[in-house]
Amino acid sequence: MKFIFKTLTVALLLASSGVAAHAEKSTDLASTLPKSIYSGLQGKHHVQGIAVDPVKGYAYFSFTTRFVKTRLDGTLVGTVDGLDGHLGCLSFNKADGKVYGSMEYKNDEIGTGISGDRAKSRASHFCIAAIDVDRIDRPGMSPAEVVKEIDIPEVADDYAAHVTNRGRDVEHRYGCSGIDGIAFAPQPGKRGSRDVLYIAYGIYGDSTRTDNDYQVLLAYDVNKRRLIDRYFVYTGNTSWGIQNLCYDPANDVLFAAVYRGIKPQYPNYTLFAIDLGAKAKKEKLRGFDSGEKGKVLPLKKWGLHHAATDTYGWNFPLGSTGLTSLGGGLFYISHNSTRPEQNTTLHLYRYTPDAPVPFTKIEQ
Repeated sequence: MKFIFKTLTVALLLASSGVAAHAEKSTDLASTLPKSIYSGLQGKHHVQGIAVDPVKGYAYFSFTTRFVKTRLDGTLVGTVDGLDGHLGCLSFNKADGKVYGSMEYKNDEIGTGISGDRAKSRASHFCIAAIDVDRIDRPGMSPAEVVKEIDIPEVADDYAAHVTNRGRDVEHRYGCSGIDGIAFAPQPGKRGSRDVLYIAYGIYGDSTRTDNDYQVLLAYDVNKRRLIDRYFVYTGNTSWGIQNLCYDPANDVLFAAVYRGIKPQYPNYTLFAIDLGAKAKKEKLRGFDSGEKGKVLPLKKWGLHHAATDTYGWNFPLGSTGLTSLGGGLFYISHNSTRPEQNTTLHLYRYTPDAPVPFTKIEQ
């Protein structure tokens, strides 16, 4: 009964604040939420992404080929097993109550590691999995019962393309290796407007190229199933692009968690804040032989500043396996573990502005 009361309290707080609660609400909201949520042991594939619905009281986890639903106290509700691709970052869509995840079907070593030799005979393609989480009520459900896929052909086109960089023919436009980070958020400069789905490219960590130093975001309408726009964010090259992306309504930013890059001319931060309060500016993209122009979104001027490249960010060690905003400056962040098999515990954090460490764990 105590847990149900807390869940209802969260619902009232979020409803009264329009979900995008301000910082002054965070203390009250934090007192109603569990400080940690445990996923349970989940086999051989590590956690890729998380989503939390504090109103209904559920947490969701992607373990690559398995989708897990628990209550906020960690009690298992159900699983979807046997996904034949790579399910990555997750995002809860408050407009329809579904959880969306990035999905890759590749014929490379990642694909064969998931699907075996049959992956070698398929064309690589990329889609968004729309998961009807309200129907998940038991372990071992099949994807056909609750998952519908939205194909994103633009990603496959960029993945398959050959371009010229530094006078060489190279594969994969923009260094595209597929997709991973996703998040529902307003369009740039339109805070409070209807959310679109931002889909972040995975980016190959090729230090010999100069055209892979932007994060690439597709803004997508999941209802009309169409691309709205494409944005670029200059961060310097990262290993495999944005792993987890989440929208913070309190500050109107997208937090992007990445694996550290290897190019020595960059600071190689592991966390960035993309400013959605600013409108994108069309400008010539750095490092491209073609002189291509694109719509560039700025980084928020938060955290550490690298003057030589004019990039901002943090060396925060967490977030790449799961990061989700609850509003009011509160977040759940994944602490993944491999012992005795893959699992994660979500810990409650508060965003701490103007601090070298961007998030502080809430212990009490």
